[in-house]
Amino acid sequence: MSDKKVTINSNSKNNINFDDALDKEAVGIDGLDLGKVIEIGDTFVVTQRGLINKKKYHLPISSIESYDGEFLSLRINESDLKSYEQTEDTIFEGYSEFKASDMSHEVQTTIPIIDEELEVTKKTIEENVQVIKEPIKKTKSEEIELSYDKVTIIKRPVNVDINKATDTISESTLSTIKVEEEQEAGITGDSNNVTEIIIALEREEPIITKRSFVKEEIVLKKKPIFETKTITSELIHEQVNFNSNDFKS
Repeated sequence: MSDKKVTINSNSKNNINFDDALDKEAVGIDGLDLGKVIEIGDTFVVTQRGLINKKKYHLPISSIESYDGEFLSLRINESDLKSYEQTEDTIFEGYSEFKASDMSHEVQTTIPIIDEELEVTKKTIEENVQVIKEPIKKTKSEEIELSYDKVTIIKRPVNVDINKATDTISESTLSTIKVEEEQEAGITGDSNNVTEIIIALEREEPIITKRSFVKEEIVLKKKPIFETKTITSELIHEQVNFNSNDFKS
């Protein structure tokens, strides 16, 4: 950028190098802090003050009094500074040229007219479908026929008297009767002996067996489904209105 030298007024002997004045501190009347110089135009000087809550000011270049290489001094007081503050309504390019007090030459600026258009794009969102297979217990009853042995004890009297038997009973018959008597005595037992008889009994027990088998199958398929949706949104269209009766196109 070439050096820009501007003569402030006809009575001033100082030519200011504005390229050197950029990023320097600007002060007003009584040392009023005007912020740091961030831009210099043909009819305005833009300063910015503050670190967190930053404020911009568009100051008329005709108010410059001097520049000592460190501070740019302007004829601006506290009440004047408020009127030069940039707000949301004064942010278009070149606005400060209109607001500057020096309007001795023709000034042209461009005001952008903003329109919004609707642009709909797509993005893929992944969702999960969880399929859970879990065992459910239920009680089932089955009937089965079982058999078992049962012991039945029958008590009956025995009326055999060997001593009173007739002479016609042969020796062999008597011998048989004695054997049966001994057997009966063995079963019934003697009062002086302990007789133990073991009889084997059989019975059937149920046996439970579980068998797994495939009852049915579940088939999972994934396929794309297309649907059309209508997207509605509000768009901003700017227009220019003139409310000055003195305006001439």
